[in-house]
Order: sequence, then structure tokens, then C-alpha cells
Amino acid sequence: METFLLFLAVGVLAQSVDGALGMAYGVISSSVLLAFGVPPAMASASVHGAEVFTTAASAGSHVLHKNVEWRLFVPLAIAGVIGGCLGAYVLAGLESGVVKPFVVAYLAIMGCWILWRAGHDIKPKRIRTWMATPVGLIGGFLDAIGGGGWGPTVSSTLVGAGQEPRRAIGTVNTAEFFLTMAISATFVWSLVSGHWKEAGALENHAAAVGGLVVGGLIAAPFAGLIVKRVPQRAMTYAVGAVLVLLAAFQGAQLAGLVA
Repeated sequence: METFLLFLAVGVLAQSVDGALGMAYGVISSSVLLAFGVPPAMASASVHGAEVFTTAASAGSHVLHKNVEWRLFVPLAIAGVIGGCLGAYVLAGLESGVVKPFVVAYLAIMGCWILWRAGHDIKPKRIRTWMATPVGLIGGFLDAIGGGGWGPTVSSTLVGAGQEPRRAIGTVNTAEFFLTMAISATFVWSLVSGHWKEAGALENHAAAVGGLVVGGLIAAPFAGLIVKRVPQRAMTYAVGAVLVLLAAFQGAQLAGLVA
């Protein structure tokens, strides 16, 4: 019961940040699971299993409040599903530590760039539709191998390129539902086919996953409203700050300064 309540609190916190800024649910949840000694593939599978429910609620909220840029949504979702399936299959058989330093560096650079844009009050611009495909492909792959990375990678790139933060976050969060479904299905396939050798202990973390689901569902319905009401410049500053903090935290993990 203590484990369930702990992860319920983690789920509420992570989904509140993710729903408002388009990132951090996976990163926060995965970091806590890894700190409890859960193997990377199992942590990623657990988080994505929880996100099947939380992203559905969050997506519905963003659609309701008209935060979605539909012309970017379709290529973003399709490319994200392809990248996510590939990443989940790779993670089930390999270690992902080699990729993480590059992801941390990217997050730090994009965070600083977005903060600079916010400080200079640069107006949003229309993002070309073709950009969504490579961004979605890379974001989906990194999300699967890292247990969280879709929001930081994709939201940051769209905001950094000049997309209005509200539209970027709403579109990315809505597309994430399809990505999460695909990644979870790939983990299940890897389990059934025998490709995932260490999946037998997944049931040991049912309380943690349940807490993440319930906590996320409590916070997710408010995502669209928060994004719609927060001023654009304040949201841009918040996105940049969260990216820099995530990069600093993950950099400290790589350096062995934190667990």
C-alpha cells in the first residue's frame, strides 16, 4: 500500500508538469523507478503501461480546449509510432546508456535556446509540416529507450523552432497517446516472442504502475485548461527552465552524483 501511495503522488506530480508543459511524466516516473532498482526496460514498460491511461485523458483535455495543431499531429503521430516501436524493440535486447549523454546535451542546448527566445520576446511562427516527421521519429525512439523523452525532445524542438507553446504542447501530448499504445504493444510482443528475457518480474511492480496510473488520471484532465490559460511568454520560460533542470538532473546521474 505504501508503494502504491508513493507512486500515486509521483503520478500526480509528473502528470501535472507533463500536462502543463508537454514533458516530464516519463522522465520523472522512470527516474523514480530506476532509483528503486527497477531495470531500464522494465521501467520503460511500466511507465508506458501507465501512460496508456494518462495520455488518453490528457489528449482528450487538449482536444476539448482546442490546443491541437492537426496538420502537425498526423505526421508527428505516425513517425512517433514508428520510432517508438523500433526503440522498444532495441531496448528489450540492448542497453541504452550510450545514447543518453547525447540526449542530455540536446535538452540542455534546447532549454537555453528557448529561454533566450522567451527573454527576447520572439513571436511564434508557422512550422512547416514536413518537420514533424523526423522530429517524431527521433522523439519516439528516444522515448522508448529512455522511458521518457517524447515530450522533452518533440515539444522543445517545436517551441524552439517557433511554434506557439500552447499548440506545440497540445499537439505533442495528443500524439503521445498513439505512441504510448505502440510502445506498450511492442513490449508485449517482445515478451510473448521471448525477445525480452527479463520480463518475468514485471508483475512485481504492479503497485507502482497502479499508483502512476491513478495519480496521472487525477491530474491529466486539467492539462488542456492549464495550457490554454497560462500566458504564452510565461509558458515559454517554463518549458526552457524544465528542460535545463531535466538536463542537469540527468547529467548528474551520468556523472554518478545522484542515484
